Amino acid sequence: MRSHFKVADVLEMEQDQISSQTFTGWHKRTLHAIRRCRTPAMGGHIDKCDCCHKLHISYNSCRNRHCPTCQGHKREEWIRARESELLNVPYFHVVFTLPPELNTYALSHPKAVYGSLFKAAWATLVQFGANPKHLGAQMGMIAILHTWGQNLSLHPHLHCIVPGGGVNRSGRWKPAKNKGKYLFNVESMSVVFRAKYVALLRKEKMPVPRENYNKLFDKNWVVYAKQQFHTPKYVVEYLGRYTHKIAISNYRIKEVDKMNRTVTFWTKNYKKGGRKELLKLSTHEFVRRFALHVLPKGFTRIRHYGILSSSWKKEKLPALQEMLATAQIEHKGQKPLLLNGICPSCKKGKLVNIMTFDGRGPPNCWKENLTSAEQP
Repeated sequence: MRSHFKVADVLEMEQDQISSQTFTGWHKRTLHAIRRCRTPAMGGHIDKCDCCHKLHISYNSCRNRHCPTCQGHKREEWIRARESELLNVPYFHVVFTLPPELNTYALSHPKAVYGSLFKAAWATLVQFGANPKHLGAQMGMIAILHTWGQNLSLHPHLHCIVPGGGVNRSGRWKPAKNKGKYLFNVESMSVVFRAKYVALLRKEKMPVPRENYNKLFDKNWVVYAKQQFHTPKYVVEYLGRYTHKIAISNYRIKEVDKMNRTVTFWTKNYKKGGRKELLKLSTHEFVRRFALHVLPKGFTRIRHYGILSSSWKKEKLPALQEMLATAQIEHKGQKPLLLNGICPSCKKGKLVNIMTFDGRGPPNCWKENLTSAEQP
């Protein structure tokens, strides 16, 4: 979905704020990259169609994982790769959420706080899965970190796609119990998840007062599990919805008022049944909130565990798929994945690169110069 307004427009208005000492060097680098994405400042290239011979100019993308303009193609590539790894079993969507009391530490020690979230969520599933009372098998999980709420506030949580069962010691598939109504009891999972997370956080030796650790046990933590997906098709749809999503997409921005320096965007109010509402923020506050969700350099936000881990998939997944009679997913009606090389004018020819340029931009009158150069 295309939008008339972009996050980059707001960042362009707030260049001085980005360059201030408020942000770290990594935050500045990320925000400036998004601001310059697909603009002359990034340089670009000129292509020619081998069919209709029309010339097209394109500016380079920043390819930053926090950029709302650059995620669509990466998301499709990732989903196609995951489709070949699906099992012919029910899947569950499980969400592990951190309490707001940890937000301050998430900003000051993001690797420790978010890394412990992944570890605690998987350790919780491993404990329940290994218990014969609940399952008695080795499980798998794909976990995706989100750090935002609808209003761009800090709200760290983990979206997990979990197969409804696991592999027992004899290598056979063992389905989840409870007739598919739920994976495990979420209240019991919440208690275990809280204990495991706090224990992991203590090992990180962060400057957290003892009384703050005690407060974490004074409230219930949230683990939410939806009912199973009945077909692999719906699993893929959920993967597409959550994998390469960023704090806010361009299409959610309704208006950017340059005169009053405000941004208006759509939000969902889940306390009112997910009703859409408009929220207006100053451009300064919008940039501040957006920057909360810039992850540390090199931090992996999508992780695979157990029978869905890379090492397990290479050796044992094909045999398990054959055992479960996993069918290939059809791609009817889907657009080709690689559209960048197709001419946007004739939709038939392929674009051939004939010139590249740097941040100084293309040469003056580039169309006329290139056209005349080809004439005898």
